[in-house]
Amino acid sequence: MFEVAKVGHRVDKQAFKAQRDALRVELLEAQRALRDSQIPVIVIVAGVEAAGKGEVVNRLNEWLDTRGVQTFAFWESSDEERERPRYWRFWRALPPRGEIAILFGGWYLAPIEERFGGVCDDAALDAELRRITDFERSLTLDGALVVKFWFHLSEADQKKRLKQLSGDPRSRWRMRPKKAKFSAQYQRFEAVAERVIRRTDSGLAPWYLIEAADRRYRDLTVGQTLLQAIRNRLQQPFPPESAAAPPSLDPPDSTSAPTSRLGQLDLTQTLEREAYKQALKRYQRELNELAWQAYKSRRSTVLVFEGVDAGGKGGAIRRLAQALDARLYRTIPIAAPTDEERAHHYLWRFWRQLPRAGHIIIYDRSWYGRVLVERVEGFASEPEWRRAYAEINDFEEQLAENGSILLKFWLHVSEEEQLRRFRERENTPHKQYKITDEDWRNREQWPLYKDAVDEMITSTSTEYAPWTLVEGDDKRFARIKVLQTVCDRLRAALGEG
Repeated sequence: MFEVAKVGHRVDKQAFKAQRDALRVELLEAQRALRDSQIPVIVIVAGVEAAGKGEVVNRLNEWLDTRGVQTFAFWESSDEERERPRYWRFWRALPPRGEIAILFGGWYLAPIEERFGGVCDDAALDAELRRITDFERSLTLDGALVVKFWFHLSEADQKKRLKQLSGDPRSRWRMRPKKAKFSAQYQRFEAVAERVIRRTDSGLAPWYLIEAADRRYRDLTVGQTLLQAIRNRLQQPFPPESAAAPPSLDPPDSTSAPTSRLGQLDLTQTLEREAYKQALKRYQRELNELAWQAYKSRRSTVLVFEGVDAGGKGGAIRRLAQALDARLYRTIPIAAPTDEERAHHYLWRFWRQLPRAGHIIIYDRSWYGRVLVERVEGFASEPEWRRAYAEINDFEEQLAENGSILLKFWLHVSEEEQLRRFRERENTPHKQYKITDEDWRNREQWPLYKDAVDEMITSTSTEYAPWTLVEGDDKRFARIKVLQTVCDRLRAALGEG
């Protein structure tokens, strides 16, 4: 594979100057077109040591309008990053629509170094590469352009370049001498890199191999390749609907009892007031103790609350919060996305809010809006909400792999009980703010939402993130079921039962 990057291409100084000036103008024009078309661009800069990756990034920042470019380096992880899933740092670096992000190594740096260092085997590497492929597919089908450069040198050229860099006090290689091991085992590193590139090279996010022995040839090739990739993206409607949609799932029949999970709920269950008071006191006390234990164990907790309008989410969340120290948790109500949030992938705003180790975050509505309100109201196309099931499952799997304790609740009430609560809100002054015209309009689409919820539960209830369906016609019963479920799950996760 890498023989094409060891040919010996060279560009003389005069030819470089002649091509550089025209290329710079064309890149700036393409960058303006990107901004107008609201297309985000992610540039991955990776390759062998001493190939001049830093020089290339400096050149791109020189040629482009830096007001629309951000550069990120992923070396050692910070304490803040180590307390969250690995991809948290990458989601935070994703550019808004119309701008460019240049990532040193990106999500490839750690897998390559871990495999080269023997931290993982080929099977573990391949599993991570499948996740990378899914991640890049998700980004590109959301409209992003992903351009991946691998800069390569022959073994002889690398040794020569490293010798030069070792005497340069400004060289990053000199500041990080452990990198010398990559040159000492050139062929082994090359084999790992080839495996990575072959398994992650795709039509949606291809790799470009760049011969890096001659700096002028290298820089011109990068600029020209980036320009052509941007132009190609600007000329085609993307993503194509056929590529965006995963294999279709048969929607559940909401009228069939074996299929409809909501239809199987016993909404007549109740809890007497005195029993409720005793259970509330017990579980709130236990939850407080478990929350502090999770904090000491550095286990974060993510609670997701979804449900029909007037289903009792707010009341259940308040009873949870009453048991917790305010320093340990945050409640995040999810409404329509802001302009900044709309400029990113829909999962971006949820990734960036993940809690630190030992802390709790409570989502009052969540990323499931993609397959519920956005589906029913037409804010997301069918290919978009259908592929969201796999994207959400991967997101939650990464939370679980990182040690987060994830609980998801759907609070459900009957149509009759919802109507009673709507009317009560209209007639109670301090509750009138809770009822809006949108609530009444959503009620008219009850069958559509019911079908969407059934499919959501079927598609996203996993071993690591199961749904808990809560019968909510009786508020006392619902609140205790939520509290008991949280306590049981925390106790089990922390090894107490």
